[in-house]
Amino acid sequence: MARFADKTVVITGGNKGIGLAIATRFAAEGASLVIASVEDQVHEAATALQAMGVKAKGFVCDVSKADQVKALYGFATASFGGVDISIQNAGIITIAKVEDLTEQEWDATMDINTKGVFLCCQEAIRAMRASGKGGRLINTASGQARDGFIYTPHYAASKFGVMGLTQSLAKEVALDGITVNAICPGIIKTDMWDYNDRVWGKMLGDFAPGALMESWVQNIPMRRAGEGSDVAGLVAFLASADASYITGQTINVDGGLIMS
Repeated sequence: MARFADKTVVITGGNKGIGLAIATRFAAEGASLVIASVEDQVHEAATALQAMGVKAKGFVCDVSKADQVKALYGFATASFGGVDISIQNAGIITIAKVEDLTEQEWDATMDINTKGVFLCCQEAIRAMRASGKGGRLINTASGQARDGFIYTPHYAASKFGVMGLTQSLAKEVALDGITVNAICPGIIKTDMWDYNDRVWGKMLGDFAPGALMESWVQNIPMRRAGEGSDVAGLVAFLASADASYITGQTINVDGGLIMS
């Protein structure tokens, strides 16, 4: 398929994990890509995507910094003529008991996970309105936007914020032909979930590496953790013409772990 052959896609946190899986899906469907990350390795990831026969560029960007976000979307527009689809995927997590949670951890989590989504949406909307062609905004929330978990109040708050932001923006830009939706990944095989398994495993009991995650997987009706490709399939659908009448929604992709 080449559904996105004439589209430019910006993906934050696009150099690894879920973000790279999303980028790979769009590359397979012909999109031109700008992937962003705070890590210099983003350029290597972009080179690997180019090997799939598409235009792809990396851009180093801290999504919590307005000037850097503005530069990211300016770079995408200068490189490929505009922005059609923007995936706000960059995110961080730390796990700590409330009495040990620092103000710095709270601020950093909210800055990246919530303010970063806002700043990217803001610049993407400016670019989309300027083109007059509409567009798609897709924000990565979390299962914790549905059900906050123990020892992560800051992370849960940041992801609930993404869901509210998505709903508000969807109402504001609907008449511009821009849809705004969010996704809630569950347990997905990524470096972040390796961290979750390790740290929660120590805090919730003497779990061997991998044991806590495996026990949680048993609560998933499909009895498996997700792959990045599972999330990428949903994102590609929401970015496609088939989802043109879907906006303001937050959709779970978690094997049925949370049903709502």
